[in-house]
Amino acid sequence: MPIPNIPPPAVDIIVEDDRWKALDLDALAPRACGAALRQAGAPRFAAEIALLACSDSRIAELNAAFRGRSAPTNVLSWPAAQREDLLVSGDAADFRRHLGDIALAWETCCAEAEQFARPLAWHTAHLIVHGCLHLVGFGHETNTGACEMEALEAGALASIGITSPY
Repeated sequence: MPIPNIPPPAVDIIVEDDRWKALDLDALAPRACGAALRQAGAPRFAAEIALLACSDSRIAELNAAFRGRSAPTNVLSWPAAQREDLLVSGDAADFRRHLGDIALAWETCCAEAEQFARPLAWHTAHLIVHGCLHLVGFGHETNTGACEMEALEAGALASIGITSPY
């Protein structure tokens, strides 16, 4: 259920790999982030998210630096707050709080979209939704967590007209 009087998240997009310009991330990212946050019911304040659109080589560097895995991955996320801190109300008119950062890798996203026979924009939206859910405290380390995330992802995507990937 949407939270009244909370504006959609602001998404600061950093395009490090020009191939991402083939997608309209300026439109896609805020829609996907907003859908994810509405579906999750958090935060209860105006939010800001940074999105890095990069290459596999760049995300492999980030993956090695932050997760100790020297390989590319499709999406990484770095939450800026603990989940319980996100449920606190704030005056949405006064400021935006930074939820965290998300990075997407071009080659991996393209290969997965092709593998799953889904439009690249749909797969990208799914990965952005997935990253946003991580920013607000959801995880998939357990079967219960994975099922919860999949349901939230499917609901968020459906709310913006994208069929479930599951």
